[in-house]
Amino acid sequence: MSSGVLSINDAQFEAEVLQATQPVLVDFWAEWCGPCRLIAPLMDYVANTYGDRLKVIKMEVDPNPETVAQYKVQGIPTLILFQGGEVKESIEGAIGKQRLEDWLLKNLPELQQA
Repeated sequence: MSSGVLSINDAQFEAEVLQATQPVLVDFWAEWCGPCRLIAPLMDYVANTYGDRLKVIKMEVDPNPETVAQYKVQGIPTLILFQGGEVKESIEGAIGKQRLEDWLLKNLPELQQA
C-alpha cells in the first residue's frame, strides 16, 4: 500500500473511518466493475496529493455487505466523504480528476492549504 490507499473490511470500518481524526474518502468498488478500475488511479493520486490531510480508503462491496447496506451504496463506484464520523457528501459513478478535485475542495476547503 505504498500509494497510501488503505483497503478495509466491515470489521475495520468503525475504527478506520468513523473514529478517524481527519476526513476520510471511502471508495466503494468491485473487482468486476470497469468504471471502478478507471478511477483507481485517481484514488492513488488523491492519497499521494492530500494524504497528510485526508485518509483514502477502498472498500470492496461484495465481501462487505454490512457497510454497503448501512450507507445505502447502490451503484459503484461510489465515493463517500466522511468527517467527524458523519457522511459529509457522496458521489456515484466514474468521474474525472478535475471533477474529483473540485468536489473534494468544495467539501473540504481545508485541503487547499499546501
